[in-house]
Amino acid sequence: MDDRMRQLSLIKGSERFVFRYQPGREADVIDAFSDLAADTSSSFEWFDAAVLSYQMGRRLEMELDRIAT
Repeated sequence: MDDRMRQLSLIKGSERFVFRYQPGREADVIDAFSDLAADTSSSFEWFDAAVLSYQMGRRLEMELDRIAT
């Protein structure tokens, strides 16, 4: 894997949630998803956190597959 910045984004109505992170910091991003989903003043929900976590996992899986071949 490389050291380039990663980005996940979600558009919900007029809001846009953008998460940028370095490879290896995925756990920190998942923590941020959890914090934001738990914040009742935010429109970001647990389902949104699950969708973005899944996308992050798929990206990691593809990168690992690329390294293995």
